[in-house]
Amino acid sequence: MARVVELSYYPVKGCAGVSPHDAVLTSAGLAHDRSFMVTSEDGVFRTQRRWPRLALIRPRISPDGGRLSLHGPERPHALDREIGDTEIDDMGIDIDVDTSGPRRDVDLFGAPFTGIDQGDEVAAWLSEVLGAPSRLVRVPPEHDRVTDGRIPGSSGYADSSAVHVLSRSTLDALNERLIERGALTLPMDRFRPNIVIDGWDTPHTEDRAHHLTIADTELAYTKLAIRCAVTLVDQQVGKRAGPEPLRTLAAYRRVRGARRARPATSGGVAFGTKYAVLRPGKLSVGDEVRVTLWGEAEL
Repeated sequence: MARVVELSYYPVKGCAGVSPHDAVLTSAGLAHDRSFMVTSEDGVFRTQRRWPRLALIRPRISPDGGRLSLHGPERPHALDREIGDTEIDDMGIDIDVDTSGPRRDVDLFGAPFTGIDQGDEVAAWLSEVLGAPSRLVRVPPEHDRVTDGRIPGSSGYADSSAVHVLSRSTLDALNERLIERGALTLPMDRFRPNIVIDGWDTPHTEDRAHHLTIADTELAYTKLAIRCAVTLVDQQVGKRAGPEPLRTLAAYRRVRGARRARPATSGGVAFGTKYAVLRPGKLSVGDEVRVTLWGEAEL
């Protein structure tokens, strides 16, 4: 029997995740997932592809979304001052989330969106941690993003679809190949999934699981998860540790030439799958995962 063994959401895009026992699934994914984003001063989102230190920033958000805490590496640049009325120290900063302030134009993979700027205090803290001028924005209430794939959906500032699913058997199969190459095995956090499933004996079962029912929620397959250089970043130290897993994945998970691959995924390496939310609800670690519709894998 397949079950959920881990849930994770990432309040700030590119930063560390939170792994609760229970979570609310909204039409845009797990509640608070990628609801904030770090950008440059001109609005271009910051990613671990270029800023791997993002992985060291540990966000915590209150259940109602009204309070955000960011904690970073010890003394990133000797932060020891107070800015305005915001609590700030060597380790972190706490802010009241602004949901009605001025909007900023932001750029996510070249697509234009808007975000609510969270102020100069948190911007100064992030700039210190990352070593470059940065801002923090929140998804505005009017955010109405339609994601691509086989089934359209919605999401906050995620790369694409609302929910990323990965199974333990899929990771186990990769790690077996890494061992054969004499490389180190990798933990699940290299791939930053939202839902981890155990109990599927065959690797990449998620590629064929086109409709999932978990507790009172329902998910629909949208596309393969095409992997990028973020998977090269050791999430515990905030540094690139490549060339794995991309080198090994390229040997057996290259989408180019796959007869069912869509043009948008062609050429990449796939690992895990993306889903749209058909029916929101509540999820818990231990929930049974039922496949209600099987389909052909794209790869």
